[in-house]
Amino acid sequence: MEINIDSVRELIVNFAMVYGLRLLVAIVILVIGAWVVKRLNRLLQAMMLRKGVDESLRPFLGSIINIALWVLLLVLVVAQLGLEMTSFIAVLGSAGLAIGLALQGSLSNFAGGVLILTIKPFRVGDFIEAQGQSGTVHLINIFNTVIKTGNNQVIYMPNGPLASSVVINYSVEPTRRMEFNLNISPENDVAAVKKMLQTFIDSDPRILADPAPVIAVTAFSEYSITISMRLWAKQEEFWPLNWEMNERIKTAFEENGVKAPAPIQKREVVTLQPDTKS
Repeated sequence: MEINIDSVRELIVNFAMVYGLRLLVAIVILVIGAWVVKRLNRLLQAMMLRKGVDESLRPFLGSIINIALWVLLLVLVVAQLGLEMTSFIAVLGSAGLAIGLALQGSLSNFAGGVLILTIKPFRVGDFIEAQGQSGTVHLINIFNTVIKTGNNQVIYMPNGPLASSVVINYSVEPTRRMEFNLNISPENDVAAVKKMLQTFIDSDPRILADPAPVIAVTAFSEYSITISMRLWAKQEEFWPLNWEMNERIKTAFEENGVKAPAPIQKREVVTLQPDTKS
């Protein structure tokens, strides 16, 4: 079978005329699109910096938007080449679904990290309690939050469950309230005990006057009386003052003979047995 050179040449010329122009336009779209994507990424980073978006969040948001822009550019290039877009988009969708299922836990943690860094229920340096753990926030990553406990243990908490759980932040407000519930015997002079506790309040400048301290009888029974003392202090002075007050109250009770409630003895139950001899 002889090959007609002129026919082959004509076929190549026709193919080049039809698809060569499309290929050229696709290359132009790709080059210009790459430049536009680069510029948009720079503008996005500058905008997030002006808006005060968290430093840990900016690279990840930039990466996601960068990927989305490149996928859009790729779709435009493929469409210009004349390929079947339905199949191409179906392949992309299937790939995205497979990746999403494979990274379901990671994506949940990622979404939780975005929420935490955006809403900011806590910051680095805050003392929090969540997920049955408590400690000082050491680092907030996009997938997990690192806290350090009081005995210097490091805990890595996944952001997914953390973002959807109850978080107690002890560092948000500048002041905290401490409460002492003191059980004493009814034999004591309640007024004298309250007066003694008031001297502690008056002599310590770390105790805030507003909100005002409270000393009150909050419970009583036949065997004991509960006197509650509620004090407010600055956040940084809370624990030193709390520990000192415990020691001062114990020492003052011992020196002034304040009696503790007597232990409640178990009463013996006597069961009467019927007389079987009569």
